[in-house]
Amino acid sequence: MAKIDSAKEIRRSVDTGKVIFGTKETEQSIKNGSAKLIIIANNAPRLSKEKLASFAEMAKITVFDFAGTGLELGSICGKPFTVSAMAILDPGKSKVLEISK
Repeated sequence: MAKIDSAKEIRRSVDTGKVIFGTKETEQSIKNGSAKLIIIANNAPRLSKEKLASFAEMAKITVFDFAGTGLELGSICGKPFTVSAMAILDPGKSKVLEISK
């Protein structure tokens, strides 16, 4: 199977699906069970990363460690701010749920 371009699929999910940005909002989506995938930037605060990963593990939600910074993740998403963490609620037309496999 061909390697999936994570940046392209993340952008497609932002454009065609439903996503939320921010560590607090991502944590809430894990707790209420609406998140399908969690994406965390490489330079997110260590404590936030560990907390989100712990909650996601309990909820059996996949976590994708984005190799770039929060600024790069924000740029990919078309946002003028850094994105430390985001949750995919609905992937839309993207194959973003397959990037972590």
